[in-house]
Amino acid sequence: MSEIPPSLITEIIEPVGIIRFNRPAERNPLSLSTLSELETSFSNLAARSDVEAVIFTGTDDVFASGADIRELTSLDSSSAREFSKMGQGLFQAISSASQITIAAINGFCFGGAFDLALACDIRLASSSALFAHPGARLGIITGWGGTQRLPRLIGRTHALDFFATARRVSSREALEMGMISDIGDPVLECALRFCSRHPKKQRRQI
Repeated sequence: MSEIPPSLITEIIEPVGIIRFNRPAERNPLSLSTLSELETSFSNLAARSDVEAVIFTGTDDVFASGADIRELTSLDSSSAREFSKMGQGLFQAISSASQITIAAINGFCFGGAFDLALACDIRLASSSALFAHPGARLGIITGWGGTQRLPRLIGRTHALDFFATARRVSSREALEMGMISDIGDPVLECALRFCSRHPKKQRRQI
C-alpha cells in the first residue's frame, strides 16, 4: 500500500516561510483536517520573528481547491456555521498578519482556495493558472470572505460576473481585471524574487 502524502509541506528559506499544498491527485482540497493543519502551520510561521513573508503555493498543476464537497454534504446547520467561521478566522489571520503574505498560484485555484488567495497581500500566478468559484453550479456560495474581498479588489460588476457564472478565468484575464499582480514561471521562484527585491517595510505598500 502506497503511503499517503502529507496534505501540507512547510519549509523556511530565510526569511521566507513556504506552505505548499501537497495532494494534487485530489486537487488539494481545503478539507477540515487540511484547514486545521493550515491554521497550525501558518500560526507557527506568523509567530516567528525571523520570518518576514509567507508564501502559499501548490503542487504540480494545482494550487488548491475549496472545501471537500463530500464533507459539506454531511454538515448540519450548526457544523456548517462552525466550518465557515473556521475558514473566516484563518483567512482573516492571514490578511492581518504582520508578515507579507503571497499566493504563488501555480495552477487550478478554485473555490475556497481563491478565497485564500484573496486574503493574501500579493497574488502571483503561473501562465497556466486558472481561477473559478464553482459554487453557483453547486447551489452554494463561499463563506470564507471572498464575496467581500473580491469586489473591493476588482469592482462589483466583475466580481458578480465571476461568482454568478462560475466560469474559469485565465491568468491573463485575471491580470487584466486586477485579480493578480503579475504572471511568471515558475511562479514560486517569482514569489521568492519578489521577497528578495522589496524590503519588509515597503512590501505592504505595493
